[in-house]
Amino acid sequence: MKEVTAAIIIEDDKVLIAKRKDGNIKGKWEFPGGKVEKGESYEDCLIREIKEELNIEIEIIKHYQTNIHTYDNGVIKLIAFIAKAETFDFVLSVHDEIKWVDASELLNFDLAPADIPIAEQLIKDINNNIL
Repeated sequence: MKEVTAAIIIEDDKVLIAKRKDGNIKGKWEFPGGKVEKGESYEDCLIREIKEELNIEIEIIKHYQTNIHTYDNGVIKLIAFIAKAETFDFVLSVHDEIKWVDASELLNFDLAPADIPIAEQLIKDINNNIL
């Protein structure tokens, strides 16, 4: 099972999503993040991946949700964190596009399957003023 982290970056009541430009989920929108390397904490992985993929610095606020998803090529454990962007000089490397969207709009995008349960919970939590 691959362990993968994801950042739910919220700014001015908008959530950042990114569209993959290659790989098994090419064209899908996702919460940005990436694979955990051996000996790396989830938090360190996420900070590194966001810097590599988006060229921004983030502050991790808290663990949000973990879910397991089976893709055709294997199983991933997706560990999502609420985070805040500390810089905004985006340079995309593995994504074609990024968007800041209202949480209520998340399910209107063609999300990566592993991200859908997180998006669904995020919408509920924001609607119930939990976040």
